[in-house]
Amino acid sequence: MLGGALFFSVTAVLIKIAGQTLHTFEIVFFRCLFGMLVVIPLLIKSGLGALKVNKPGLHLIRATCAVVGMSGGFYAMTHLELATAISLSFTRPLFMIILAAIFLGEFVRWRRGLATAIGFIGMLIMVQPGASSIEPAVLSGVLAALAVGGALITVKMIVPYDAPVTIMLTFSIATVVMAAVPAAFVWQAPTTGELLLLMGLGIVASCGQYCFIQAFAIGDATVMSPIDYVQIILGSTAGFFLFSERPGVETFIGAAVIVASTLYIVMRGARVQAAPPTPPDPAATPPSA
Repeated sequence: MLGGALFFSVTAVLIKIAGQTLHTFEIVFFRCLFGMLVVIPLLIKSGLGALKVNKPGLHLIRATCAVVGMSGGFYAMTHLELATAISLSFTRPLFMIILAAIFLGEFVRWRRGLATAIGFIGMLIMVQPGASSIEPAVLSGVLAALAVGGALITVKMIVPYDAPVTIMLTFSIATVVMAAVPAAFVWQAPTTGELLLLMGLGIVASCGQYCFIQAFAIGDATVMSPIDYVQIILGSTAGFFLFSERPGVETFIGAAVIVASTLYIVMRGARVQAAPPTPPDPAATPPSA
């Protein structure tokens, strides 16, 4: 999990560097393209039959949410301080709770609902909407968190119908096709240095995803999730030394509130799942004949 946090922090730095000369849409396209190249061996091994899906609409929604999420997130990384952009990305569990209640019919108990509300208060503390006009980059960061939350919720809806290999392959191909459309309108041929930077971005991001998946496959979510927030520290440090960023105190207060609320949601959810079922009340059980 520490490796994943490090790789994703480096990814954020590379996005910010690439965003100085390339449009966000083009960066997203190359990120998706290099991500697809990673799964090509899986397609060769599984055959074209793995591309057959049972819920094409859900796959389309997931890919759309992912491209929107990457575009908004990359734009935020480029135009905001890294500490702020990374902290905003951690609001995705808050949006997932709302989306799960709407689209999956999940019941939100008062503790989780209160923690969600507090998390959004932390986001407001960070961006201070009443202090001045809200920056487009802030709105992009919030939209990205919402879109990524939507993509993750859609995965939960797809899993009962399609195999994991199918989900991975269709996602990789669909995102490349969808990202190519807006990229075509802002296209500029990358230089050799920019191409190497984009290639490195794709490789590092893929390594981060692999570490992230392995961490949750091996370790408990309540242990892994807190480690992931190291990204905020690493991003803040990188922003300070590489881009001369000095986030205000409100950024760290808002980030602390977001981290505390999302951690509570994760740990509370784990306790509820681990709790043994309540035994039936003998007094409420009718006597046998």
